[in-house]
Amino acid sequence: MTRPTRVHVHVVEAGDDAGLRTFWEIERASVTDTDPDAPHRTFEALRATRDAWGAGEDGVHLIARDDRGDVAGVAEMCWPLDDNEHLVEADIHVLPRHRREGVGRLLWEAVVERTRALGRTTVALEIIVPVDGAAPGLAFVNGMGIPTVHVEEHLQLPVPVDADHLARLAEQALAASSGYEVVTWVDRCPDEHVEAFCAMRTRMNQDVPRGEADVEPAVVTPERLRRDEERRRAADYTVITAAVRRVEDGEMAGYTVLVLQPDDTAVYQGDTLVMPEHRGRRLGTLLKVTTLELLADDYPERTSVHTWVSTDNAAMQAVNRAFGFVLVDRAHMIEARVDR
Repeated sequence: MTRPTRVHVHVVEAGDDAGLRTFWEIERASVTDTDPDAPHRTFEALRATRDAWGAGEDGVHLIARDDRGDVAGVAEMCWPLDDNEHLVEADIHVLPRHRREGVGRLLWEAVVERTRALGRTTVALEIIVPVDGAAPGLAFVNGMGIPTVHVEEHLQLPVPVDADHLARLAEQALAASSGYEVVTWVDRCPDEHVEAFCAMRTRMNQDVPRGEADVEPAVVTPERLRRDEERRRAADYTVITAAVRRVEDGEMAGYTVLVLQPDDTAVYQGDTLVMPEHRGRRLGTLLKVTTLELLADDYPERTSVHTWVSTDNAAMQAVNRAFGFVLVDRAHMIEARVDR
């Protein structure tokens, strides 16, 4: 391993859009190195994240340059302000031509140093591991004795789904879900659903498998919900939500979310939850059928749906496989303890 001489880590200052653009270009190059179609955020989404810092979460972007002034790698740090006061979430990317030169370790050391300065004790990092192939990032962190605490599978579904197959799934779901109906909205949650939607999202945070991750489930308040909606609006995202409720009393029973970036053919599946007292009625399938029908009708340019599901979540894995989702790669969540 040969580290370029005098590699320095710099902060991208607030308002430095040129520096942020450089950060994004390196991030994109790293993410799409082995798969040009790998999901990655838009520059507008990155800028919206930065511009929202200070409200609910804070963060910093770091750039590593070598002695020639060339950018070798980047790191993002985000930390929640409303909960999980021990936690920093980090993301590190190194350009392929600069890997195995010590750049990743240098950025990691900068992340740890800043985490310690914040008085926080845990750094969480996600490493993408191909189904068939090497994972240098995982080897790097494991070599430092940092363990994997949770694994999620990245699944992909080509869309539109075959109409006959979707019709069969819809028929099965409707037969099992008598007495329930689906309501949908785009972007902003209607005021009359806010309280129930926040309760379901909070329950989602409590129920989602996290392995051994040291994360406290976040409570979603109306203020937090509206803040998240504004951030996605600033990123020019389209967010489709389908919620299912019991007709008899209007009680919300579950929801699912799809996120669409502009100028992209992919769709990103967010949360899918069925409340415990309403499970066993194929409501998860009903919700997914509804959103896939909406995609086919209103967003025909979209060609794939991506979702990330815990390897421990057998019920949701089964639902996704029934639709035809296939495994793309795995996301390893790793955590490091930082001594104060």
